[in-house]
Amino acid sequence: MSRLQPIEYAEASKAVRAVFDDIKQTRNVPDVNNFWKYLAHDPVGLKRTWESLKEVMAPGALDPLTKEMVYLAVSVTNGCGYCIASHGAAARKAGMTDAMFGELMGVVGMANETNRLANGYRVPIDPMFD
Repeated sequence: MSRLQPIEYAEASKAVRAVFDDIKQTRNVPDVNNFWKYLAHDPVGLKRTWESLKEVMAPGALDPLTKEMVYLAVSVTNGCGYCIASHGAAARKAGMTDAMFGELMGVVGMANETNRLANGYRVPIDPMFD
């Protein structure tokens, strides 16, 4: 099986170009990053993923920095190097400082540790949490 290659704008179908154009316009960037170029192998999935991401990351009750830091925390927990790089850069662009990143990693590490302990011990949920 051959390894997939990114689909560049010049080789993209009309449907893929429409999504790429929306990403570039929404993010105010000259080109889409590799994530989208690889997802372009499935134009329906590309569009669905972009629309969902755009909706979830849109302005709302959480500010853009908080959303990016949550995304970064989940990416660290899941071990996704690509998403760590992408959302780490986005969080820094939105205002995350080195100190904030350090505290975030402390929270992520502690949450993962205590989650594993609670799961391992099969600790029942306290009635006061209901």
